[in-house]
Amino acid sequence: MPLSTNRALWSIMTIDQVTAPAESSDYVGARVRKHNGAAYLTGRVTYSADISLPNMAHAAIVRSPLAHARIVKIDTTVALAQPSVLAVLSGADAAKTSGPIPYLLDPAGLGGHSADVRCLAVDKVTYVGQPVVAVVASTPADAAAAARLIEVDYDELTPIFDAEAAMAEDAPLIYPDWHTNVMFAGTFGDDTFEETARSAPHLLHGELRIQRTTPSPMETRTYLADWNERAQQLNWYGTTQNPHPQRWVLATALGLTERQIHVVAPSAGGAFGLKMHGHPEEVLVSVLSQIVQRPVKWVESRSECLLAGGREQVHRFAVAYGDDGRVHALRDQMIADHGAVAAGAGWGMSFVAANSFPSGYDIQQCRVEYSIVVTNKPPSVGMKPFGKDAPVLVLERVMDLVAEATGLDPGVVRARNWIREDQFPYTTSAGLVIDSGNYHGLLTQALDRFGYQRRRDEQQVARSEGRCIGIGLGFEMLPEIADIPGSFVTAYDSATVRVDPSGQVTALTGVTSPGGGNDTAIAQIVADRIGVAPSDVAVVQGDTALCPYGTGNLSSRGIVVGGGAAALAADDVALKLRTIAAAMLEADLARVELRDGFARITTDHERAIPLAAVAHGAYTLGYILAAEMDAPLESTRVYKMPNVQQVPDAKGRLSTYTTFSNALHVCVVDVDTETGRVDILDHFCVHDCGTMINPLFVEGQLQGGVVMGIGAALSEEIRYDDRGAIRTDAFKRYLMPRAIDIPHLRIGHQVTRSPFSSLGAKGAGESGFAAAQASIVNAVNDALRPFKVGLNVLPLTPPRVLAAIREATRTAGAVG
Repeated sequence: MPLSTNRALWSIMTIDQVTAPAESSDYVGARVRKHNGAAYLTGRVTYSADISLPNMAHAAIVRSPLAHARIVKIDTTVALAQPSVLAVLSGADAAKTSGPIPYLLDPAGLGGHSADVRCLAVDKVTYVGQPVVAVVASTPADAAAAARLIEVDYDELTPIFDAEAAMAEDAPLIYPDWHTNVMFAGTFGDDTFEETARSAPHLLHGELRIQRTTPSPMETRTYLADWNERAQQLNWYGTTQNPHPQRWVLATALGLTERQIHVVAPSAGGAFGLKMHGHPEEVLVSVLSQIVQRPVKWVESRSECLLAGGREQVHRFAVAYGDDGRVHALRDQMIADHGAVAAGAGWGMSFVAANSFPSGYDIQQCRVEYSIVVTNKPPSVGMKPFGKDAPVLVLERVMDLVAEATGLDPGVVRARNWIREDQFPYTTSAGLVIDSGNYHGLLTQALDRFGYQRRRDEQQVARSEGRCIGIGLGFEMLPEIADIPGSFVTAYDSATVRVDPSGQVTALTGVTSPGGGNDTAIAQIVADRIGVAPSDVAVVQGDTALCPYGTGNLSSRGIVVGGGAAALAADDVALKLRTIAAAMLEADLARVELRDGFARITTDHERAIPLAAVAHGAYTLGYILAAEMDAPLESTRVYKMPNVQQVPDAKGRLSTYTTFSNALHVCVVDVDTETGRVDILDHFCVHDCGTMINPLFVEGQLQGGVVMGIGAALSEEIRYDDRGAIRTDAFKRYLMPRAIDIPHLRIGHQVTRSPFSSLGAKGAGESGFAAAQASIVNAVNDALRPFKVGLNVLPLTPPRVLAAIREATRTAGAVG
């Protein structure tokens, strides 16, 4: 059929008058507001706890009051007699119908130790707060009341709460089959430190003690399971960052097939790593629903949420350096207190910490010796920035200590040790291949915009007036988008983009959002390629029945791999739309573009067709307009980062991270010498995550990370009593920063594209924490320099700061 006839047919199905679109602008890189932000702000978002199903029951959990004990007897008689109680489940009974929970990252797969983790303790408890018995009742209050009526007899065993003590030969064994309390140990880097140290001009030693903290998301964990006996189908709703891997975990533990399970992850009120899969309650609610044949919901209390912690480590380091501030060699010996065994990724934080040395510094002679130890504290959980904060803190203290010893400015010392721009891609001593960076550019911009020299001059004036002012630098290089062999932590993801006959655009993605806005950013990416506004793109996430397979949310992967997959799929659909439009417009395909809801000729914008008309034509006139093109207007694509090395190199090293964002922070603090209180006067950073799809979201992640870093530096700490029970079980005792504690955060940007990412983007979701924490610690130590003291135990609380000042004053007085 002649093309003119095609155009006549098109005219029949469209409006008579077509208005050509205005000139367009790209959305990638624009500060587009979160597309559903109003719903979050006004409380119209449906969280997991908001979901209510017909005939729904509620679960409460009896948790162990002891840190280490054998379970002797469980008496549920009184609880079962309560009129609202539907079931009571012990660990022994649960083990008859469900198996061990699969590990998110199994240390045994890398030569370490693991133990079966069940939804309820079977024979023994290993920490205070471990789930022992579950109760199901018609209301949450009835379930909680019945749980208090259950009596459990224990035979108490000797607990151990200190990782170094747990490594002693005569220490009680928490898992006797291991014959040790070391879950995992190893080294990264070469073994030439001693040789280099002997020939280096100078050698210094130091220690850092990093406390246990918790992610503290706004929304606590919630799980709702609905087992349909007739259909043999489990519908599971909950606060999970990883719906597809979560489905596999449930299927494996419950003995079901994955097609029998439908996982839905509703909108999330924050995650920060806590909501990765591996928690016992995920499986527990599923077992309970099978037992009572009703939907069963469990909502975590804040005190239960505060049990989850991690990053408790001791670092002892030695540094060989020269008069010019150049570090020749570094050795770090790390002991990490994991707490009890869990199926989550908590132990992986310490492994990643060791693997991330020596940050962004050009120190090839770097050796890290690490031991990850179990104790009778609650298990470690994964949390932002997943261990990378530890090497940042150690290296930033090292650079400041070298600066102090040599009399050089801290910025000069960093500049002399950073990887240069012409050295990228750069392979670290641990084997990571850092994609790109311009760290010296960060320093120049940060110091210039901050007014660094002027601030140093003002500091000297303030000190002469008796004020204790400190200035600290903090540099972070964060490995992002991990791919761990043998796990569901992957550097690839998938997306489906479709345009329906009415022209509406939908993107379905395997990545999920913890609330940070990656769904809006994906809409921006698709919108640019399809030629519509981001508000015209519906993004679907978190549903295993709808979305293509994906890993979900972790390791700042959402935009780099999720956005990369959406871009590929959108390009496929865009080509189909352009092909149809070319036939309609009687134009060469190369001259057709999609912009502002129209298909138009690049050299004649008056010749334009609404995308809705093009879409309708694709579905109804495909044989006429483009017989060679496959319908529908839909594509599913996978984007896979190229720079992953799962096969060991000649030195036995892997490269498991694919992009490396970086930043430099500068912080000014005022330390009150009478109270020990630290006030942050100013905080500025320059950040580089490559191409920014949406700078608003990058800055939002940065701001949140900085606030978390402030808390970790100055106030947040999980504390226990002498029997292992948590003392910081509420926000009155676990001290997060308040709004009045946060200074105005100033942010600058530098863009160094990743040569490996198709979008040029690097992960930004874990940024802010590490460099903020390090800059504050360095600033406080800088402020205390006149007292000739250094603080190396976190957090830097007022009592701890004041004690150091008083001890220094007392010592100086005694010497005088």
